[in-house]
Formats: sequence, structure tokens, C-alpha cells
Amino acid sequence: MSQNDLILEHLREGRGITAIEALGLYGVFRLAARIKDLRNAGHPIVSYKTHVSGGRAIARYELNEIGI
Repeated sequence: MSQNDLILEHLREGRGITAIEALGLYGVFRLAARIKDLRNAGHPIVSYKTHVSGGRAIARYELNEIGI
């Protein structure tokens, strides 16, 4: 299964994902690139800023259920 497939399956399960989670769960180092691939393939993925310890903001990606 490709990294794109793994990420898409994760999102289809109704779970969001961050780059840190993608690295830990699937060994994906470049989540933003995989998200771009999925968006280019027509999947309605949205991103939100979320804050982690230290107040740093990171992107969290989710599948836009309305767009499916």
C-alpha cells in the first residue's frame, strides 16, 4: 500500500492527521506532499492550524465530509 493510500484510508476513517502523527504511524516524512497528491487526485482535504506544546502551530488535515 502506498503512502498516499495509507493517508487516505486514515482520513476516510474520520480521523485527522498531523505531520508528527503521519511520521509515527506510517513513516511518512513529507505529509504536505502526500496531501497535495491526494488533493490533485480530487480528494476534498481541508487543513486547520492546531497548537502543540510550546504554543507552536502545526497543520492538521481532515477529509471534508461535505465534499465527498
